[in-house]
Amino acid sequence: MSLIRVLVVDDSILMRTIISDMLNVPGEISVVGTAKNGMEAVEKVKELSPDVITMDVEMPGMDGISAVRAIMRQRPTPIIMVSAVTKEGAHATFSALAAGAVDFVTKPSGSISLDIERVKESLIKKIKTACKIDREKLSYSHATKGQKIKSERNRGVRASNVVVIGTSTGGPPALEKVLSSIPGNINAGILIVQHMPPGFTRSFAERLDRISDIDVKEAEDGDHVNNGLALIAPGNYHMEIVKEKAGIIRRETVRLNQGPSVHSVRPAADITMNSAADIYGSKVLGVVLTGMGCDGAFGLKNIKSRGGRTIACDEKTSVIFGMPRAAIELGCVDSVVPLDRIADEIMKML
Repeated sequence: MSLIRVLVVDDSILMRTIISDMLNVPGEISVVGTAKNGMEAVEKVKELSPDVITMDVEMPGMDGISAVRAIMRQRPTPIIMVSAVTKEGAHATFSALAAGAVDFVTKPSGSISLDIERVKESLIKKIKTACKIDREKLSYSHATKGQKIKSERNRGVRASNVVVIGTSTGGPPALEKVLSSIPGNINAGILIVQHMPPGFTRSFAERLDRISDIDVKEAEDGDHVNNGLALIAPGNYHMEIVKEKAGIIRRETVRLNQGPSVHSVRPAADITMNSAADIYGSKVLGVVLTGMGCDGAFGLKNIKSRGGRTIACDEKTSVIFGMPRAAIELGCVDSVVPLDRIADEIMKML
């Protein structure tokens, strides 16, 4: 494998030095340059043509989000955001992902994180994944959507059908596209597993709720599965569906747990899909979007075996085709469609 050339962007000289030293892996990764702000990053990309960029979010002058937009317009390059775990940091990170960044890691202790080594393994893994992305898939800039006015409908109606969506790398903008196109009167509940660290899923759910006609929230233990409601598995928690007695009736209920990781991830789509198949049987629709690895493939197979329906995003519109490919190769996918047709396919199958 050829050496992966990385540009490190951070407004702190200390962080630039620490991150550069951390990422220089002999025979695998070479830091070919650094930049102290977005403006300098844009120029360094033209000069150095790196394979991957690590980008700080908050910087003076041109910030990380503006830099991502400029780079995607001029010379699309895989960008991994390095973000602070704060509500503001989460909001900025999702704006950067919508602008074209492919993934993110968190600074463990704020802007100046001397313990950044704690995310070394994760960052290196994401860099190795990012360098494989087809740059033609990075040129599309997702437009920022305005807040939707929720349509009037019956809220709290128990769902007799459920849609389970699993995704990873490239998932946030993909989910924005899918959920913002689903009508609020959908006759199903929606369960979402996006591989994401703790501290970000609530902000992500709030962002999706603003642009969607359906209601979207971070799942809480004890939530019920209702029509027109999407529940997102919290970072670091598996999300399962069980049937529990609520008064005189039994209701489909969310249970969160920190059981062992599956496919090295928690939450795992397979966990949610398998539990949904157990409870809903043929009334489950499973969907796998962009992502590395195979999470969701066996979940779709289980859904299919119970008489449910399955969808996978196609290769052309998946930032990373790993998860959809794994499901397709298992022979358990009913429909393979482009990202911009996923919402329509969901409604058609329901």
